[in-house]
Amino acid sequence: MAEPKRHVIDTRAEYLEAVDLIAAGTGPIAIDAERASGFRYSQRAYLIQVFRRDAGVFLFDPPAIGTFDELQDVIADVEWVLHAASQDIACLREVGLDPHDIFDTELCARLLGFARVGLGTVIEQQLGVHLAKEHSAADWSTRPLPDSWLEYAALDVELLVDLRDSLAQLLEESGKEEIARQEFAAVLTKEAKPAAAEPWRRLSGIHGVRSPRSLAVARELWLARDAYAQEIDTAPGRLVPDSSLLAVVKAMPSSRKALSDMRDFTGRASRSELTRWWEAVERGLNTSELPAVRVNGDTLPPPRAWSERNPEADLRLKAARGAMAEVAEELDIPLENLLTPEYLRRLAWQPPESITPDSVSEALRDLGARPWQIDASAQKISDAFVEAHQSILESSEARS
Repeated sequence: MAEPKRHVIDTRAEYLEAVDLIAAGTGPIAIDAERASGFRYSQRAYLIQVFRRDAGVFLFDPPAIGTFDELQDVIADVEWVLHAASQDIACLREVGLDPHDIFDTELCARLLGFARVGLGTVIEQQLGVHLAKEHSAADWSTRPLPDSWLEYAALDVELLVDLRDSLAQLLEESGKEEIARQEFAAVLTKEAKPAAAEPWRRLSGIHGVRSPRSLAVARELWLARDAYAQEIDTAPGRLVPDSSLLAVVKAMPSSRKALSDMRDFTGRASRSELTRWWEAVERGLNTSELPAVRVNGDTLPPPRAWSERNPEADLRLKAARGAMAEVAEELDIPLENLLTPEYLRRLAWQPPESITPDSVSEALRDLGARPWQIDASAQKISDAFVEAHQSILESSEARS
C-alpha cells in the first residue's frame, strides 16, 4: 500500500491539531526551515518541518499560520535537533520559535572530524540511507509546493533524531561531549551581526572604484535597487545583478538614453524600471555628499599584506597557525572550529602587552572564544608568540 502524500498545514485549526499531536510525542524535536534565498528579499521561513517520535512529520506554512506561540509552549523545554542551526534560528525566531537547548548535527559532524558534513552525506555515512538533495536551492515561496519538494522536506527531519543518537554516541566515545555542549550553547547565544553602516560597499567589484563621484553613483544605484527589492520582496540580484550596476558606475552614462543603450546593463528590471535607475544615477552625479574612497574601520588588512605592514604580527600569526594546526590534528577538529580564525588574527595583530598563557586566555575570552577553545589553544599561542618575538630579537641582533 502506497504511503499517503505529504501535505502542507496552512490553517490554524489543523495547526492546533498538529500541536496537540506533537505534545503527545516523545523525545527530542527535529526541526528544519526552508527559505527562498536568491528568490526573495526576506529571509523568512516559507516552510517549517517538525518531527517527533510517536507523533510523525508535520509540514507547516508559516505565512499562512502566522505565529507559532502554541507550538513554542509545547516544545520550548525539549531538545531541538537541527542541521546547521545557525542558518535557521533567525527565521524560526521570527515566527516565535526559539529553542532553549539544541543538538546541531552539522556542527557535531565537524567536531567529530568528518570530511564532509552535508546532511545527505552524514545520514548516508551514519544511517546508510541515501537522501536526494535536488531541491535544496528551490524557491520555497512557490505555492502550491510540488509533492516531490514536500517529500524532500519531510526527509530532512524524519531521520534527524536517529542521526542525533548516532552522533551523540560518537561524541561520548571521543570524549567531545563537553566541547559539543559549549558549541551548541554558543550558537544559541551568538548575537546577530550589526547592520553595516554603508551596506552598499558590499557591491561586488566596488573595491576597484577610486573616484568619489563614481562611488556616489554606485551608492545611489545600490540603495535604489535595495529599496525596490524590499518593496516587492525579490532578491536584489534578480532585478539587476551587481555586475550591471558596476558597469553603469564605470561607464557613467550622461543621459537616460545612454543608460538604456548600455548592453552591459542587464537584468529583468533593467528596462522596466529604467526611470528608477536613471534617477539614482542623477542623484549620484549631482550630490554634494561624496563618500570616502577608503573607509577606516575595524577590519584588519588581509594576512598577505602583513609582512610589509606589520612584520612582527606576520611572524606571530604564522607561528601560531602552525601550532594550532598541530592541535587541530591532534584533536581531529577542523582548524576553524578549534578557534575562530578572526580571533587568532586579531590576537596576532595586537597581542597583550605581556604575553603569557593567562593574558592570552583573557584576550581570547574577550574576543568570544569558548572555554574549551581557550584550554586547547592559549598555551600554544603564547608559546608561538614568544618564539616569534625571540626570532625577531635574534634577527635584529644579527643585523646590528
